[in-house]
Amino acid sequence: METKNTLIEALGIELIEIGQGKVIATMPVDNRTRQPVGYLHGGASVALAETVASIGAAALIDLDKEICFGLEINANHIRSKQEGLVTAVAEVLHQGKSTMVWDVKIRDEEERLICVSRCTVAIVPKKK
Repeated sequence: METKNTLIEALGIELIEIGQGKVIATMPVDNRTRQPVGYLHGGASVALAETVASIGAAALIDLDKEICFGLEINANHIRSKQEGLVTAVAEVLHQGKSTMVWDVKIRDEEERLICVSRCTVAIVPKKK
């Protein structure tokens, strides 16, 4: 998967594992992902969550015939973080013909929950 010149590259997201129904990725908490007062930006966590859910959905569809897009996402920010690395683990909860629902948990290096998110991904036919 090409990530050059994308939000993935801009935020420093690194893909660790792409499996059937599961994706793991890391993201640094640094100047790219902090809000002005020095804490991990909630929007960066949401971007990480949608990234792993969308990549997971793409791994489960026929990319020659279909494409996927984030349809809805919600997130609860449980704990703050000022530096280090967070890891997102996305697991598919529902795999339908036109939508998928993904559960994403973002944790810090000590396995403390930072953010929990649910992302619905739309699966649509590619235009010919």
